[in-house]
Amino acid sequence: MEEPNQAAAENAQGILENIRKLAAEFAGERSERQLRRELVRTDLGRLRDIGFLLSAVPVEHGGIWESSERSNRIICEMLRALAHGDSSIALVASMHPSVLQYTGWLTLSEAPEPYREAWNKQRRWAFQTAVDGLRWGTMVSEPGSGGDTSKTKATARPSGQDGAYLLDGEKHFGSGSGITSYVITTAVPEGENEPDIFFMDMRGVPWDGSAGVELKAMWDGVGMTATQSHAMTYKDFPATRSSWPGANQQRTNAGGGACMFAAVVLGIVETAIDTARKQLLRKRETMAAFEQAEWARVEIEGWLINQAYEGMLRSVEQATSVSRETRVGKTAIAELAESAMLRICKVVGGGSYSRHSPYGFWLEDVRSLGFLRPPWGLAFDLIFAASWDD
Repeated sequence: MEEPNQAAAENAQGILENIRKLAAEFAGERSERQLRRELVRTDLGRLRDIGFLLSAVPVEHGGIWESSERSNRIICEMLRALAHGDSSIALVASMHPSVLQYTGWLTLSEAPEPYREAWNKQRRWAFQTAVDGLRWGTMVSEPGSGGDTSKTKATARPSGQDGAYLLDGEKHFGSGSGITSYVITTAVPEGENEPDIFFMDMRGVPWDGSAGVELKAMWDGVGMTATQSHAMTYKDFPATRSSWPGANQQRTNAGGGACMFAAVVLGIVETAIDTARKQLLRKRETMAAFEQAEWARVEIEGWLINQAYEGMLRSVEQATSVSRETRVGKTAIAELAESAMLRICKVVGGGSYSRHSPYGFWLEDVRSLGFLRPPWGLAFDLIFAASWDD
C-alpha cells in the first residue's frame, strides 16, 4: 500500500472538524429541522463551502480522496458527525461520494483500450464539477425492481452524438432532487441486453415534462422527511453514457456506499442514546424493571452497531471480502438501529410519541437504512447466496 498523503489527511481532518461545528449548530435547531419536508439550499451550500464535496475528488485533482483503503473511514466519519445534527442533510450528502465511487471514477483510475482516453477525460471532467461546487446524486431506483439494477426497464437510445443518449423510464428515490446538479442512473442501451450507467445534467431543468422530465410524486416519506427523494418520469431526456461500458461491474474494493449509509444511521443512534441517557438520568433510581432491562438492551445494541460499523470500515481498509462484509454489516445495523430506537421510545415513555419529541423522528429515520441499496429483499438474497462461497 502506498504511503498516505499527509497534506490530504490534514485537509480531510480539517473538513471533519468544520462539519462537527456545523452539525452542532444544526443540533441546536433540531425541533424545527425535524418538522421540515424539504431541504434548505443554504444548508448544503455551507457544507460545500467547508469542502465536503472534495471527498469525491482525488488528491491529484485538488481533492482529499486517496483510495478506498485510505479515504473511506474519514468520509464516513464526516457523515456520522453530520447526522448528529441533521439526518436528512447527512443522507443527501452521502450520495455525492458514494455516486462517484459507484460509477468507478474514483476507484478505477485506468480503463482498458479502447476506452482509456475517453475514460480519463470523463473522470477529469467529473472531478472538476465537484471542485467547482456542483453536487452529485442518484436517480437509479425504479418501481418494481426491488432495488436490483439488473432489472431496470429504463431504456436509452443514441441521439447521434458520441456518448449522448435519450433516456425513457420511471425513476424514484432521487435523494436531493432539486439540489443536485448531476445524477447518475441506469438504463438498457438500445440494441443491448444489459443495463449500463448514465448521468444527467439536472441544473435548471423544469419538472413539468416540457424538457423531458416530469415530477411524478413528491417525496412524502415518514422518515428522512426533508431529503426530497422525489419520483420522476423521463421521456427523451438527454443522458451521457459512461465512457467505459460496464465500468461499475469492474469496481474493486466496493462497499464504500454501504459504509456511508451506515455511518449516517450510526450518527443518529448515537445522538438518540446520548439524548435519552441525559433525559433518563434523573429517574434512573425509579425506573421499572422493564425499563431497566430495555435500557440495558439499548446499550448492548448500541455497542453492536458500533462493532458492525467498525467491521465494515476494516473490511474496506484491508480489502477483504468487502462486498460481503459491508452488506452483512449494513443489514445488521439496519435491524439493530430500529430495535434500539424502539426500545428507547418505550423507556422514554409516552412523551416520545409526540412531534415535540425527537425520538419518533429518529426511529423513522433509522428505518431508512434497510431500504437503501441494497434494500431488504435483495440484501438477504445476496447474503444467502454469499454464505455458500468458499
